[in-house]
Amino acid sequence: MSSASCMFSEEQFQCSICLDVFTDPVTIPCGHNFCKNCLTTHWDVNEQCECPLCKRIFQTRPELHVNTFISEMASQFRHSAVKKTSSCLVRRSSSSGEVMCDVCSETKLKALKSCLTCLASYCDTHLEFHQKMTGLTKHELIDPVENLKDRICKIHDRPLEMFCKTDQRCVCISCTELEHKLHCIVPLIEQHEGKTAELRETVADIQKMVEVRNMKIQEMKQSVKLSREDADQERSDSVQVFTALIRSVKKVLAQLLDLIEEKHKKTEKKAEGFIKELEEEISELIKRGDEVEQLLLTEDHLQFLQNFPFLSPASPTKDWTEVRVHSSYEGTVRSAVAQIEEAVREEVRKQLESELERVQQFAVDVTFDPETANPSLSVSNDKKRVSIGTRQDLPDNPERFSQNLCVFGKESLSAGKFYFEVQVEDKTRWELGVAPGSINRKDGITPNQHTGPWILALRKGNEYTALNCPGTLSLKSKPQKVGVFVDYGENLISFYDVDTATLIYSFTGCNFTDKLFPIFGPCNNSSGDNSAPLIITPVNQKHKIDQ
Repeated sequence: MSSASCMFSEEQFQCSICLDVFTDPVTIPCGHNFCKNCLTTHWDVNEQCECPLCKRIFQTRPELHVNTFISEMASQFRHSAVKKTSSCLVRRSSSSGEVMCDVCSETKLKALKSCLTCLASYCDTHLEFHQKMTGLTKHELIDPVENLKDRICKIHDRPLEMFCKTDQRCVCISCTELEHKLHCIVPLIEQHEGKTAELRETVADIQKMVEVRNMKIQEMKQSVKLSREDADQERSDSVQVFTALIRSVKKVLAQLLDLIEEKHKKTEKKAEGFIKELEEEISELIKRGDEVEQLLLTEDHLQFLQNFPFLSPASPTKDWTEVRVHSSYEGTVRSAVAQIEEAVREEVRKQLESELERVQQFAVDVTFDPETANPSLSVSNDKKRVSIGTRQDLPDNPERFSQNLCVFGKESLSAGKFYFEVQVEDKTRWELGVAPGSINRKDGITPNQHTGPWILALRKGNEYTALNCPGTLSLKSKPQKVGVFVDYGENLISFYDVDTATLIYSFTGCNFTDKLFPIFGPCNNSSGDNSAPLIITPVNQKHKIDQ
């Protein structure tokens, strides 16, 4: 029965629901078999009883009984499979063990050497006998190994002790004299030493690569840590700023409500005075009206005339037509909003100053690269000033701009952040920004929003434009010094008016794939009003905005 079970496959004893060997198999009326628990759970979940395989629907749930025959077959199959797996594990364990003596007949002893001629391994006792046998003393002995037949040439039955570099295979002495006679042949040990040296270099290279990557991991972890610290600080600062603004708004609102209430109370008090005065006049008028009516009822002429002089004084003569009671709230809310606006403007000013100070922390000491300067540009000896000048006879090296009046900065950026400042005072035209190092320097430059260069420019003395972007920029004041900030990781380039700490313009969503270089263009002086140089100035990180 055990041998018969081996003829069956696992699929024949597999439940189609759990995909495992049957446990308590049951047979339903359509003839299909399932684990009892699997089928019961399946029917409990679904609204109707149907076969999971053929989808036959049963009006009433069939009574389930374990199929003992299939259960026994599944049990035997499971037992056979476990036994087979254990046997494989035993053989695998034996194959990875020590090399045993091939001569020992009963208890196998550990082999000390293997003979490449005899193709056998020997323990201490049999090795001694082998070495004393006449004709066997010259056999080549090696440390004990398995599969000795794989070390013998299948064509000439001789040890594989040479290596053919031409065919990249192990060969015997006979092979070197016949099939591989004209090939490059070296001893196995020599080839082994050469390949071992290569592998050691490979291991060293791998270790270096692992070390570099581990350092990069640590760098990234440190970056994440710093990012978290920056985020926490930014969050704290944001809460502080907006809390102050909210507090300021609440204060202004409270003052506004108090002012409105105060105005209302003044109006109310004024109205109460007028009402009191009117009520007194009404009382006098009623009193005089009563007296006049009484006098009118007197028919005695003498008595009428005698009492007439004693009437109450004449009626009040105050004209109430133009008297109004109202409050003027016009401008009250506007004044309060202006107060809030001023507070917000002040906070914005502080934030702009703070932002500029933060980017100034990434200041780089930039210098002009004369090897890239257009021949019509003059670069100072300290490489900090560039202006238009007389065209020079300079070598047309690949790095030099030929058509555009431009010069690159010497310093480049391929990661991280980068900031520098340039004085543009007294100029009517200039160009300033960053460009990829691979830019074509022999033809005209066409700026591109995504691939660069990214340039801010002044035209006609007062027209500021971000090249290749529509329209002109509206600036409140004319920058005398421009700060340029690049965040390579965020694909961001920003330009600042340093004196007012105002953001002029930002290029976002740029595509940085190359080293970036500062690029400067003092522009021509054909009109005679643009002779001032562009000057790279030191960054003052303690800069404060003029009030």
